[in-house]
Amino acid sequence: MIDAEVRSEERFSRLALAYETQEEKQKVCQIIDEHTAKHDMQPEIHTTNTSSGKEVLVIEYHDDCSRESGQIFEDILCSLEIKVCS
Repeated sequence: MIDAEVRSEERFSRLALAYETQEEKQKVCQIIDEHTAKHDMQPEIHTTNTSSGKEVLVIEYHDDCSRESGQIFEDILCSLEIKVCS
């Protein structure tokens, strides 16, 4: 199961997606590539590991004056069929 967390402040937003399996990782990476390629604004992307063994892919947008990242995150979450996000 892929877990999602969104954080947003003025001109900054972040989507963190945590996954356990290689298949989930491939799905997350493919969908992120598809949706971010549609927009001129490109995010900073990095990964980290949790103590519970999950890998977390973090997508961050800085200086997002037009709030474009909100729609990008919504599209990613819908494509991943994530209905609950913390």
